[in-house]
Formats: sequence, C-alpha cells, structure tokens
Amino acid sequence: MAEVATFATSDQLLVVIDPVARRTDGESVRIAKDVLSAGAATKVCMPEGPEEFARVLARRGSRRPVLVGDDRALMRTVSLLHRQRELAGCALSMVPVGGALSLAGALGVPTGAVAAARAVLDGVVRRMDLLVDDSDGVVLGALRIPSLPSPAVPSPAGSGHASWLRTCQSLVRTLVPARPSRERESLDGVPRFGPARLRVEVDGVTLVDLDQPVETVSVRPSASGLAEVEVRPVSVGAEASPLCARGRSVTVSGADFRYRADAVVAGPVRTRTWVVREGAWGLTLPG
Repeated sequence: MAEVATFATSDQLLVVIDPVARRTDGESVRIAKDVLSAGAATKVCMPEGPEEFARVLARRGSRRPVLVGDDRALMRTVSLLHRQRELAGCALSMVPVGGALSLAGALGVPTGAVAAARAVLDGVVRRMDLLVDDSDGVVLGALRIPSLPSPAVPSPAGSGHASWLRTCQSLVRTLVPARPSRERESLDGVPRFGPARLRVEVDGVTLVDLDQPVETVSVRPSASGLAEVEVRPVSVGAEASPLCARGRSVTVSGADFRYRADAVVAGPVRTRTWVVREGAWGLTLPG
C-alpha cells in the first residue's frame, strides 16, 4: 500500500448511508453524520436499494464518496466502481456500521464510528491491490475454496421441528448407503464439503494437480502486486504442510466448485482465473 494524498476539511463529501446500517445501528449512523458534517461540507444520501445506491454513486460529481455501511456495502461499492471503470480515479472512504465488519477491520479502517469519521476527515488514501476474475468479479480481502458452509437457518416451526428433522435424517442415513460425493449433509442439514480435487496454477506453474486431494485453497492480494496462495493438502496421519506460492495470476480448475470471495459465495464453476491489479483502488485510512 502507498500513500497518495491527505485531505483538507474543505473537501465536499458525498455521504452514502446503506439501508442495512440505518436499520442495524441508527445511533452510530447519527454519530458519523454529526462528526463528518462538523468537519466538512457534506451531502447525505440514503438510498433504499441497490439500483438507487448505484445511481447515487454514479452522480457523485466532484464529491468524495463516504460509505456508511458494512462489509457487503463496501464490496458492492468497489464492484460498482470497478464495473463503471471509475475505481482507479476514486478515493473511497468508509465508516463501518453494521454486523459484518471483519473485512473493513482487516483493511485497516477503524471500526468505531467516531474514529472512522475522523479518519475520513484527516486520513490518507492508500492504494490497495485487488483480485479481478475472468467474469469481472473482484476480491478485496481473500477467497477460499471450497467455500465454508453457511450458518444453519433456524426452523420457523421451532426447536421441536428441528429435533424431529434430525431424527428423520439420522434414520435415513442408517437405511440408505452413503453417496460417493464431495458434498455431505451434517446433522443440522448444512452442506459440508469433503476433499476437493483441483488443479491450482500460479503464473502458469502447477502448484497442485488433480491427483492430490486438497482440503482448502486460499488466495489473497498482498501489498506487492502479487497474490499469496496457500493450498492445504489432505493429511494422512501427520498434518500435511501447506503448499505456498506467490504470483500475479491464479487459475483453479477441476470438478464443479464453489468459492467464497470475501463474504460472498459464488459458483459452481469448473475453472476460474484471478489476476492481481496492483494499486487498483484507494481507501482512506488513518494517517
């Protein structure tokens, strides 16, 4: 990451408040608005949905956009700017508000409303690397293959229904032979994924091939224009050492697989290539 510029309090800000943030933590939203308005000229927008959110962002003019929202709002904003081919010339600021803030924290954004708002006013823009895939999707923090299973959704019929369902599932498993599949069901009905057979290539060099089953593959952009790749093979007996590599492009192929890009699960696909875009986007962080 490299510093680009500091900001003057005379800058005009476009404060875009994500609807989820308003519903989740209205008090933090109010605090962020008060701090930002006290330090700079602000225009506050509260879009109600994705289409209005995109229109507001596209009509920002010379105003510096400040997102008030969670990780998903940040990912949506970066994706929009990337598709509009305006990401390189737009310095993005963020006040994290909501339930999912791990990505923002990992990127260096303060997770408290006051500290984050002050960083918007007094911070510096740091250029960040980005992973862009062959379907024009972006990854800010990290991707993982196979994707982690989603949390179980409680049954609306209550715990009694869930207990009955688990009993039935257990009975079916005792009567029906197990299917030879990578995807298995746990007692709570959540898909669990076993070892995958994938070919992972880094800059055209095969790191692991289809004959070596793997538990996980993780890829993340580093600060040097390269992606950091880690493959964890299936261990037999003692724990197997991970296979690590760095490169500008990563291609994964094999049987249908899903992957988690930041907080979003995508796929299934049979092949996908990610390329590092060095310094592709700017984020305001504390100086």
